[in-house]
Amino acid sequence: MGAVVVVVLVALAVTVGIGIFRGQSAPTQAVTIDESPAATPGTGDMYVHVAGAVRQPGLYLLPDGSRLVDAVAAAGGFAKDAARDGVNLARPVSDGEQVVVPREGEEPEDAASGTAPDGTVNLNTADQAALETLPRIGPALAQRIIQWREQNGRFTSVDDLLAVSGIGEKLLAGIRDQVTI
Repeated sequence: MGAVVVVVLVALAVTVGIGIFRGQSAPTQAVTIDESPAATPGTGDMYVHVAGAVRQPGLYLLPDGSRLVDAVAAAGGFAKDAARDGVNLARPVSDGEQVVVPREGEEPEDAASGTAPDGTVNLNTADQAALETLPRIGPALAQRIIQWREQNGRFTSVDDLLAVSGIGEKLLAGIRDQVTI
């Protein structure tokens, strides 16, 4: 019985060690303004801007399908004053996204409602109620925005709203400053 407990504990320790090692290694490359990066990432790559309470904020080239844990690891991990519970490390990141890790005491983006501390509505995380706070966006149009997001994935630009049935140039111009991705 004691041998079984020891084997289970060793297996658990190895699993945790691999997870820690993966989180601390930087499987990505940093890109700085001084380096003149290629105009577009290679096939299967994306640029993600990591800012806030990380050790090395900057622009990182990540493989397609990366998650927030990979972006934080690329930026050297959390800073000492990071509000670690302020971000969802399992969330997928997308090309062109800016990830801001909040510091302790800062108000993180409200992922449940999709409303940022500055009052803008995040098109990729907003629920129907948050979308309905936008001018001229009612329940039906809010639902179409959510449906578009579910069918097509994350919005990569505010201009992607033009692909949603019922949103034209005029409506987009009226809400552009109140939404973010």
